[in-house]
Amino acid sequence: MTSTIAHADRVCRRVNRRHGVTYYWAAQLLGAEQRRHVHALYALCRRADDIVDTLEPLEARRSALAAFRRDFARALTGVAVDDPVLTAAARTVDAYSLDAALFDRFFDAMLADLSTFEYQTWDDLLGYMDGSAAVVGEMVLPVLAPTDVDAAFEPARQLGLAFQLTNFLRDVDADLDLGRRYLPRDDLERFGVDLGRRVVDDEFVALMRFEIVRCRALYEGAETGLASLPTRSRRCVATALVAYREILDRIVAADYDVFSGRISVPTSRKLRIAARQYRRS
Repeated sequence: MTSTIAHADRVCRRVNRRHGVTYYWAAQLLGAEQRRHVHALYALCRRADDIVDTLEPLEARRSALAAFRRDFARALTGVAVDDPVLTAAARTVDAYSLDAALFDRFFDAMLADLSTFEYQTWDDLLGYMDGSAAVVGEMVLPVLAPTDVDAAFEPARQLGLAFQLTNFLRDVDADLDLGRRYLPRDDLERFGVDLGRRVVDDEFVALMRFEIVRCRALYEGAETGLASLPTRSRRCVATALVAYREILDRIVAADYDVFSGRISVPTSRKLRIAARQYRRS
């Protein structure tokens, strides 16, 4: 069993390092045991997201997601499964007594990605993001061992929302390729934007400015929870928050052109942010 778990931990760590560079380096500021669980939760969410985004045709994705979800449910009951990511994630659920309903909300949101491709209002989008992003903050929070759970709970959700909205803003082009328009139709209509044109004109810039203000408010809400985290967890979360929020600055610096290439923060910059957070606390 020990060798199986050790292998599962290595797989999850590789998934996190390859696909979630910001989260990976932020997690290095945690203790070893916390890192294992963060990697496991990240890898679980990443695997599900990849199934939804990368398998074709639609029915194949739906079937693959259902199978992945069933195997996870089996792993939660202690049944041995072939996927080491599910083994590691089930260990984390057990270690922190995480509510299985959290994962139901997450998988339901992933399923929605296979049938819902746009949202009319911000509230409609928040309904989706509750299960695709805010709930991830709820999953990870127990691993971070907050000193005041109630004070940290809503900021953890806000940070999940901020991370995802940041991705929606920088990934407009890639999401269009997948047939998705996450920015609310109400906002598109208000600013007179047709995303399908993929043009950075005055209307698009105004839309992006509006959404970035909304996103920064989410980061501000998330920051209020930092004081409720112990030192290592605070360093980790602050690193991820600062590094991800900088993506917004880089979108602005690129004159809001999110169509010419994916905007990101270089790893060297992320490491400097992590070092600064380490020295601060």
